[in-house]
Amino acid sequence: MIGVLSYAVFFTTVASILAIAVLGLNLQWGNTGLFNGGVVAFFGAGAYGTLILGGTPQADHFGGFNVLYPLALAGGALAAGLLAWIVGALTLRLRHDYLAIATFGIAVTFENIMRNAECFSGGAKGLRGFERPLRGWFGDGFAYNLFFLCVVLIILIAVYRFLQHVVHSPFGRLLRAIREDEDAARSLGKSPARIRLTSFITGSVIMGLSGGLYATFYAFVSPQDVLPTLTFQIWAMLIVGGAGNNRGAVMGAFLIWGAWTASGWALSRFAPIEAQLYTGSIQYILIGSVIVGMLLWRPQGLFPERLVVSQSGKPGQPSKQGV
Repeated sequence: MIGVLSYAVFFTTVASILAIAVLGLNLQWGNTGLFNGGVVAFFGAGAYGTLILGGTPQADHFGGFNVLYPLALAGGALAAGLLAWIVGALTLRLRHDYLAIATFGIAVTFENIMRNAECFSGGAKGLRGFERPLRGWFGDGFAYNLFFLCVVLIILIAVYRFLQHVVHSPFGRLLRAIREDEDAARSLGKSPARIRLTSFITGSVIMGLSGGLYATFYAFVSPQDVLPTLTFQIWAMLIVGGAGNNRGAVMGAFLIWGAWTASGWALSRFAPIEAQLYTGSIQYILIGSVIVGMLLWRPQGLFPERLVVSQSGKPGQPSKQGV
C-alpha cells in the first residue's frame, strides 16, 4: 500500500510540474498564437539556473552559491525570462513555421551547450550537489515527497489563477485579438510586437519555474533532461487538453504523462525482449501518433476554448464554463 501511495505522489508531482510548463506554453500558443518550438530551452534554463544558484560549491563546475531556495527558484525563472527576451527580440518578427524552426534551433543549441560547457553546466555528467530545501525536517523518504508535492500544487494553483486572471482581463482580450488578426489590432493603435514579446517572456518564465521545480525534485539535472523530445511531450499535452483553455492544459499534462508512464510499464512487462530495447523509441512514436491523431480527430482538444457571444452577436471573452 505504501508503495502505491509513494508512486501516486511521485506521479502527481511530476505531472503537476509539467502542467506548469504546459500553462506557460498555453499563454504563448493558446492565447497569443506564438509557435514556440524551443520549450525545453526555457525549461532547462530554469532547471540549470536554480541548481547553479542554490547548489553547494563544486570543484569541477561553475556555481554552488548556496542561495536561499526561493531566491534560487526565482533566479532560475528569471534566467529563462532573460533567455526568452534575447530569443524573442531576435525571432518574434518571424511567423508560424519560421518561428517554430528558429525556436526549435534554440532548444537544440541549448542542449548542446549544456552537454559541452562542462566548466559551466557539468557537461554530460550534469549538475549535482543540490541540497533539497527543508530536507533536514522531512528526511529523504515519503514524507519529504509528500511535502514537496504540496509545494508544487500550491505553485500550480497560483500560476493557474494568475493566468485565469490574465485571460479574462483586457490584456487577455488583446492577446487573442493579436492571435486572430494582428493587422486589425495594429490598426487600433496597439503594438503587436511588444505584446507578443511580453507574452513570450511571461510564458517562458513560467516554463523556467517548472524547470526549477523539476531540478529540485530530482536534485540533479543533465543534458538528458533537456532533450528536444520534452518539447514534443509538452506540446502533446497542450494539444490533447485544448489550446486556449487553462483547465485543458492541466488535464492534458496529467493524461499524457499517465499515457507515457503506462506505455513504458506495459512495454517493459509485456513486450518481447527484443522490442524492450527500443522502448524509448516506441514511446516517442506513440507521442507523435497522439499529436497527429488529435489534430485529425479533434484539433480543438478535449477541453476546447469557448467564447461567449455578447448581446451584439460578436465574440466576447472566454466562457468560465470552458476554463
